[in-house]
Amino acid sequence: MATSSIKEVAQLARVSVGTVSNVLNRPEIVSPATRERVFDAIRELGFVRNEVARSLRAGRSRTVGLVVLDVSNPFFVDVAHGAEAVADEHDTMVVLCNSAGDPGRERRHLDQLEQQRVLGILITPVRTDDPWLTKIAARGTPVVLVDSPATGLRCSVAVDDRLGGRLAAAHLLERGHRRILFAGGPPSVRQVADRHAGVAEVVAAAGGGAELVACAAPELTVAGGRAIGERLAAMPAAERPTAACCANDMMALGLLQAMAAHGLRVPDDLAIVGYDDIDFAAAAAVPLSSVRQPRELLGRTAVDLLLDEVADPGRHRHRQVIFQPDLVVRESSAPRRTS
Repeated sequence: MATSSIKEVAQLARVSVGTVSNVLNRPEIVSPATRERVFDAIRELGFVRNEVARSLRAGRSRTVGLVVLDVSNPFFVDVAHGAEAVADEHDTMVVLCNSAGDPGRERRHLDQLEQQRVLGILITPVRTDDPWLTKIAARGTPVVLVDSPATGLRCSVAVDDRLGGRLAAAHLLERGHRRILFAGGPPSVRQVADRHAGVAEVVAAAGGGAELVACAAPELTVAGGRAIGERLAAMPAAERPTAACCANDMMALGLLQAMAAHGLRVPDDLAIVGYDDIDFAAAAAVPLSSVRQPRELLGRTAVDLLLDEVADPGRHRHRQVIFQPDLVVRESSAPRRTS
């Protein structure tokens, strides 16, 4: 079945083609009665706007690319929800791309998004210093870093992850733990490095025999947390850390699963603090304490910054927005029993 044209809509509504175009693109300048006639004609004919042709005329699509490190992590799903909410208010669509932490895959996504002439790109990059991001921005596609701080060269939204690590470690020390594990992932991931640094700062300053043990998994996943849990369970009880700060909630959930599988109790044998405060944290078999990040707000703010640059690139000033995390205390980090 042939698709109706804008000319046929104009004929049926008894208006000019230009009026139909205004109804579609600038409805506020058309009278309500005329708008209704045009919409009636669109519904009757089943007219669908040719978005590709519109993008070619405008030079840009009404699409924003969002490239994340791990689409299976609920943290990034919540960031995407926030981004989509603001984009939808501006008649813009968000396309979600998963780099899976692979620089080559990330580069392919960036190339494809740029070829599609997207309005801009939101990205949690594998490497924040990747020169390709600068090249894309120089060619006219705005880039905003998400969950990663940037310099004044581009906009970014992030959380103070060192502070988050400090909050987690201080909480466990206050609960009487002196041998603390940092369950992390690849140190090349900026968030992991910052969270570990925050934990290390607080443990080092505590003195009194406080000790930090670091254990890394290849990926920041539930499976990675379980693998670390297997290593802990194999340790003699006298040498095993009594508490763990995890690089994210997915690892914390895996660690919790491993403890249960080996008959070890949380928090009695191992207190656990996660990071991100995803919805699954509160719903875990033992509700997880976690460092909360404003996940949806990160996505919303990133789109606001991007659209501000798109609307007026000449007057736009790059901003680096840093949010403060907070600690949500639940059953997984209850006070350590001394008896």
